Amino acid sequence: MSLKKTHIVLLLLGALVLGFAGAYMGVQLAGQGNDEGNNEQVEQAIPRTEETNPSDIEKVDQAFSLIKENYLEDVEDKELIEGAIQGMLSTLEDPYSSYMDVETMAQFNEQIESSFEGIGAEVSMVNNMVTIVAPIKDSPAEKAGLRPNDQVLSVDGESVEGLDLNEAVAEIRGEKGSEVVLEIQRPGSTDPFEITIVRDTIPLETVYSSVEEIDGKKTGILEVTNFSERTAQEFSEQLTTLEDEGIEGLVIDVRGNPGGLLTAVEDMLKLFVPEDMPYLQIEDKNGEKTPYFSDLNEKKDYPVSVVIDEGSASASEILAVAMKEMGYDIVGQTSFGKGTVQQAVPMGDGSSIKLTFYKWLSPEGESIHEKGVEPTVAIKQADYFYTNPVQIEEPLEFDQSEDSIGNVQTMLEGLGYEPGRTDGYFSEETETAVRAFQQDNELEETGKVDQETAGLIEAQIIDKIRNGEDDRQLEKALEELYQ
Repeated sequence: MSLKKTHIVLLLLGALVLGFAGAYMGVQLAGQGNDEGNNEQVEQAIPRTEETNPSDIEKVDQAFSLIKENYLEDVEDKELIEGAIQGMLSTLEDPYSSYMDVETMAQFNEQIESSFEGIGAEVSMVNNMVTIVAPIKDSPAEKAGLRPNDQVLSVDGESVEGLDLNEAVAEIRGEKGSEVVLEIQRPGSTDPFEITIVRDTIPLETVYSSVEEIDGKKTGILEVTNFSERTAQEFSEQLTTLEDEGIEGLVIDVRGNPGGLLTAVEDMLKLFVPEDMPYLQIEDKNGEKTPYFSDLNEKKDYPVSVVIDEGSASASEILAVAMKEMGYDIVGQTSFGKGTVQQAVPMGDGSSIKLTFYKWLSPEGESIHEKGVEPTVAIKQADYFYTNPVQIEEPLEFDQSEDSIGNVQTMLEGLGYEPGRTDGYFSEETETAVRAFQQDNELEETGKVDQETAGLIEAQIIDKIRNGEDDRQLEKALEELYQ
């Protein structure tokens, strides 16, 4: 397999970012260079094989001519050609292979190096549904309450059914300050709901560090929100600072991290995985596997654990599974399950075909594709972390029973009130809890959940989640670290 170490550059995470965050994780094959070289590579990447009957190619040409000469309306050559490319890719039934036109590629290239504008969420196509992989930390998407595995049904009232991933992203992205209304179907929720998000500039700061004292031991926490160009350097610098401060253990948090640059996660793993085991393997279409090694003499002399959830994808999973196979604890929930490698092949005019070329495998040669990385210590967050926004048309009140009431009850419980139950029946205890919430927040004490009350309950739950209060997964990772 002609995959040189120095040419591992970018691999598509398998999802586009709404607003185009740094979500490529890909490779370039040896031999790429200037535009002339890129044109050669397109020919090499799409060769005419022995199985390709010349008459089949002629059929495509015949269809093109037929449409151009006879179709009732005028149609541009570019539209037909790009439509043919998209049609071929759609037959692969691979959500990670797609055509990126000149505009899409230009916007993508702009965002890799700095900040970008949008809602700040990573999406993928899962079972033909536009699905949130993870919102970016401190992004409008996160602040609005979008969560991993949320499905986008419509954008500003227009259904996304039938759109490919690029087309759906084009509908959602937009300029800073503009609003977009997403209709969301959340797993476990009966009814869809709408979320209004104000687009903003999304900075690509990707590493956050802190120190906690656990049983008298100084413990470092490194949260990695994305794998972009500066992530590995930031991670190394902050890890060095923590080690200089004398940490006795480390937790790496990649929850909600949708992935990014392969080179970033490689450089990070080289800080932990010793030279006697690979930190990653790449498998080509012929089943040939190529392992990659660090030159590290020995592993860290302190314990390490990694925290993951269903929003941890691709590069996050490369990190998690490598650490798991080194014997470190992985805490949280099973990750997303993205284990294939895409290459963006330039087409010579600024557009690219993103095609699945390889699988990536764990150090031991295992694939996590469509399975995810299973934690060694499984733990979910509190129930209120998984509640849904409440759409209020008529106030919810005593003696009613419906799913949205159960949702409100769970949120009230998460805020420290006592609704008495969370099964969706609006009991007297629930009414008392609602009155208490309204009194504490200087609302009219009706005991009914109207739009204002529901909105404030929801806002306080989102703030509590974002502030890291009651973070059971992180607490468990810290607890298990010295066991």
